[in-house]
Amino acid sequence: MQQPTTTQLSKEMQDCIEACMTCHSACEETMSSCMQKGGQAQMQIMRALIDCSETTRMCSDMMMRRSTLATDMCALCAKACDACAEACMSMPDDPQMAACAEACRRCAQTCRAMAGATM
Repeated sequence: MQQPTTTQLSKEMQDCIEACMTCHSACEETMSSCMQKGGQAQMQIMRALIDCSETTRMCSDMMMRRSTLATDMCALCAKACDACAEACMSMPDDPQMAACAEACRRCAQTCRAMAGATM
């Protein structure tokens, strides 16, 4: 039986997957940090973190399996990342929030580029 032929992911797609996974981790760590602080975490920030975390995980999964919906998911992921970065920047003095916002901005940038690409 012959093995199916698989094509390698493009460098841009690999970079986007990596950015999504980094962003996912940053959101999860930031959610944990917010929960440890208790009442200081605003619900709007938590919602943005959860949306971004789940979206980036799904986006990277879809790209890895070469889903035909991956470009649409990348566009949605960029929106979720932009919203999360904005929410995190509402607490600019918090180093965890600032790091998360940076990961979100990088992910949004790579996802926007992938949303315009053919997969």
